[in-house]
Amino acid sequence: MADARADKGADKGGDRVIATNRKARHEYEILEVSEAGMVLMGSEIKSIRGGNVSLQEAYVAIESGEAWLVNAYIAPYEWAGYAGHEARRRRKLLLHRKEIRTLHHELRAKGVTLVPLRLYLKDGRAKLEIGLARGKKLFDKRQAIRERETKRQTARELSHRR
Repeated sequence: MADARADKGADKGGDRVIATNRKARHEYEILEVSEAGMVLMGSEIKSIRGGNVSLQEAYVAIESGEAWLVNAYIAPYEWAGYAGHEARRRRKLLLHRKEIRTLHHELRAKGVTLVPLRLYLKDGRAKLEIGLARGKKLFDKRQAIRERETKRQTARELSHRR
């Protein structure tokens, strides 16, 4: 009998990706990646399970020893009634104190920021993959596009030879 998670779009690791921030990998050079839990309301997790999430303009801020997800959009749950949530409220991230300290120390470097990369469900809990990132210059972006195009072209050539 097939695993129940396989029917719901889970991949080999048991994680079901809900939202990705594709623009972050283009705009930033990712230096380090970490996983964080999130403090959510009931209507927010219902909306996340429905896939109504956007991380496009979101970022992570560290204030007074706590990490916060700022400006992420989680659509209001349709059936929440009066106990719903605000779509763009700040959400607390669950990280160990030592992790927060090291991230805060690394954020002091010039041009470094924390960006959310993807939101996924792991064993029924919402997890956020955050990346310590440095902004790319325009020529870096052009170089990445050029490399991607050459890879596609060589793959095309190899497929035509068969």
